[in-house]
Amino acid sequence: MDIFKTWLVERCIAHRGLHNNTYPENSLGAFENAINNGYPIELDVHLTCDGTIVVFHDDTLSRMTQKDGYVKNLTKDILSNYRLANTDYTIPTIEEVLNLVKGQVPILIEIKNTSKVGELENKLLKILNEYKGDFAVQSFNPFVVEWFKNNAPNILRGQLAGFFKGEKMSFVRKFALKRMLLNKKAKPDFISYDARNIPNRFVRKYNRLPLLVWCVRSQEEYMKVVKYCDNIIFENFEPKI
Repeated sequence: MDIFKTWLVERCIAHRGLHNNTYPENSLGAFENAINNGYPIELDVHLTCDGTIVVFHDDTLSRMTQKDGYVKNLTKDILSNYRLANTDYTIPTIEEVLNLVKGQVPILIEIKNTSKVGELENKLLKILNEYKGDFAVQSFNPFVVEWFKNNAPNILRGQLAGFFKGEKMSFVRKFALKRMLLNKKAKPDFISYDARNIPNRFVRKYNRLPLLVWCVRSQEEYMKVVKYCDNIIFENFEPKI
């Protein structure tokens, strides 16, 4: 398979769905809006304490729900108690999202896992094995990428990376992730790099792999990075070539 001829590079990807003031990020409304406009969807998944996979970006609930607490402490039966950005939309499960999308557009799944690798990935794989549609996975955690290489090599997998300026992260971890030093071990099929750090010598080293950049937030920024990458993950505007 020539990955440069797949959906990963064919059309710009909507970051956390095509969200706006009406449809919050990572909501069923934002995903339906992306479908209606023909955009592939990027989304984030976490594992809750009862083994539910939910679609949500942050580790904490406060920014999107105005409630205290951690996503990992949620249970499936209380998800409807948390409203996204003061709308009627609630935190969806991955099954709810897949049942909505039904292969109408491709899905790029970012796996949020900074702890032991295996439980979230295995549960997600079982769900994805039943899904009829195009998808790929990606993660900042190279051991997550490696897990998919070892357990589901047929699934397209990507390594997320960036310079992580201002992030609370050890120097060693920043050094390794910035340079993608574990790519030889994880063997990603594509790279997703922070648009603010493009171009750089670290991504040029992997020019045989498609390069996606995130998160592009304006047409002006799009025009600055488009010559250096194969596709973008965007929000707050709709890209025009």
